[in-house]
Amino acid sequence: MTAMDVRGRADLSAHGLNLTGRVIHNPTTSMLYEHAVLRGDGRIGEGGPLVVDTGKHTGRSPKDKFVVREPSSEDRIWWGGNNAIDEENFEKLRDKVVSYLEQQEVVYVIDAFGGADPKHRIAVRVITHRPYHALFAKTLFIDPTEEELADFAPQALVLHAPEVDADPAEDGTRTETFVLLHPARTELVIGGTFYAGEIKKSIFTVLNDKLPLEGVLPMHCSANVSHDGSNVAIFFGLSGTGKTTLSADPSRLLVGDDEHGWGDNGVFNFEGGCYAKTIRLSPDAEPEIWKASHSYGTILENVAIDERGVLDLDDASKTENTRAAYKLDVIANALPSKMAGHPQNVIFLTADAFGILPPIARLTRDQALFYFLSGFTAKLAGTEIGVTEPEPTFSTCFGAPFLPQAPTVYSRMLGEKLDEHGSTVWLVNTGWTGGPFGEGERMPIAATRALLEAALSGGLTDVEYRTDALFGFDVPVAVRGVDAKLLDPRSTWADPEAYDAKARELALLFRENFDTKFAADASAAVAAAGPRV
Repeated sequence: MTAMDVRGRADLSAHGLNLTGRVIHNPTTSMLYEHAVLRGDGRIGEGGPLVVDTGKHTGRSPKDKFVVREPSSEDRIWWGGNNAIDEENFEKLRDKVVSYLEQQEVVYVIDAFGGADPKHRIAVRVITHRPYHALFAKTLFIDPTEEELADFAPQALVLHAPEVDADPAEDGTRTETFVLLHPARTELVIGGTFYAGEIKKSIFTVLNDKLPLEGVLPMHCSANVSHDGSNVAIFFGLSGTGKTTLSADPSRLLVGDDEHGWGDNGVFNFEGGCYAKTIRLSPDAEPEIWKASHSYGTILENVAIDERGVLDLDDASKTENTRAAYKLDVIANALPSKMAGHPQNVIFLTADAFGILPPIARLTRDQALFYFLSGFTAKLAGTEIGVTEPEPTFSTCFGAPFLPQAPTVYSRMLGEKLDEHGSTVWLVNTGWTGGPFGEGERMPIAATRALLEAALSGGLTDVEYRTDALFGFDVPVAVRGVDAKLLDPRSTWADPEAYDAKARELALLFRENFDTKFAADASAAVAAAGPRV
């Protein structure tokens, strides 16, 4: 028994685990590669990535997330958006996971941080018996230094056993899958799914609960900054809207691709890695992500690989939601500190499957809060269980499944940040143009990049705008390098009257969603900032 094994076992006894097998505490990437391949959990693809299959769960299971209803947090949890589970059922499922882990020959422990800002980070411990999932946690969270590991004291614990299924009738769950959060103990228990994204999003959920108590706005967004550090931008959006692709701009430094906090000192990344969609990834349009997907240390989920180890990123036979998890520093222009200043520009990304919204629109402060609370986009195929083609959806704050507290908590904080720092807010449609999904075409990425470059550089400050009669936001009339026709979505449709009908339909959906969920709590000014129907 090595010293590492003994230290690991002693640490775990504090979590109620009495392991008889080997405990590997903070293993190296090469060790986890070797163990995953020997177990048959993965293969090494050409270029060096570890290629794995997540089975039937190729996306998150948001309806199978539960928060323990317990006295210390009950009043602050948003029960309208979170499933409740009682402490008795939590303990039963925790016991099942612990019992399973105690029977394994090898268990891996990953110690890491969530949050790059030392004032607001949390110490995370992930315990799993799957080397691939251990590598995922090691990749996505922030590595401690040797000095920090020496006295590492976990503040959040993830117990992970994907083979353990719940019994809905016995355990109070919806299906065999469960992702449980105990807010008072900051413990997370995951079973019934091999999809590794549940691990990272469980810690994101914890940070979404803890950071508002510290005056920090947690955000489901990517972020980048100019090379001189003076121009910061953040990109809100759900999976598939372009957060990773658009923030990985080679002319700017990447702060992070998915989860950030906005505190008194500016923006900071929650993670040490990226988790990018890879389906039909282009080496020309997305060279940095494409390169990362073919590199040692990267985990590829559900990507097609032939008998020679050659990858096919165009193959969606397993899912549209193929993924690459890689360390942030694989990206050549990544910012090592993962921290930047206050954003001058805030971008809301939406994949509009109706084909109605313009490629870019400038929002007032009240419009920003209306569209932030609305969180409109299309769920893209494979991102969640059962989604096979784009579905229009409203995910409040662009991240409803990860919000323990009420949406108005986050929107109020965003409004305060905008007021304090004078950020300009843009709504950017990366979805369809020329018609709805099935008729129109996806917005050209070159046009989106050109519009964002103009917005971030100040090139849209003095251009002519038109006010959209239905939605009320301002749309630039002409932008250098962009087909002017794209800026007027109605003109891209073969039948303008069909556009008008669909636009009104979408506007009514916005209004119905807002009035149903937020009219009682939002200010009159924010409520009036939506579509004019």
